[in-house]
Amino acid sequence: MTTLNEIKIYVADLAAYNNAILHGVWIDATQELEDIQEQISDMLKASPIDNAEEYAIHDYEGFGSYRLSEYESLEDVQQIAVFIEEHNDLGMELLAYFDTIEEAETALEDKYHGCFSSLADYAEQFTTETSEVPSHLQYYIDYERMGRDWEMSGDIFTIETAHDEVHIFWSH
Repeated sequence: MTTLNEIKIYVADLAAYNNAILHGVWIDATQELEDIQEQISDMLKASPIDNAEEYAIHDYEGFGSYRLSEYESLEDVQQIAVFIEEHNDLGMELLAYFDTIEEAETALEDKYHGCFSSLADYAEQFTTETSEVPSHLQYYIDYERMGRDWEMSGDIFTIETAHDEVHIFWSH
């Protein structure tokens, strides 16, 4: 699980970098945008190179498998960091699965059906809640296969964040 102090970016002073001097600062990416910008401005003012004004993100931590670009907008970085802070591992995996934070947010709001210990457990719960299966027939239903078929047909997609932690999303 991710904690607040792990979601950060390393912002480098490009004037110093181009002169073979490492000068930059690690910044908590979950802060307010103005605070992030202020820390970058302070770092550039303290540059060993006069009139430094350009920067780039040279490293980051706590973003999981989501990849930030070197010139990602600070607004996007901050939104992504806050999303990860709020949704932890699931947030990281959703961002890696989708192209934009908007798509990840939409999936959580409109398509998320919960966390289950397995796809078969979800299929069983869904079946028992939405239809009346006589008790003597329940043992004939292959919930594992049912769940796998839903996933293979594209009706659902899953994100596994840990052992016995399968998040289910409807695709439609």
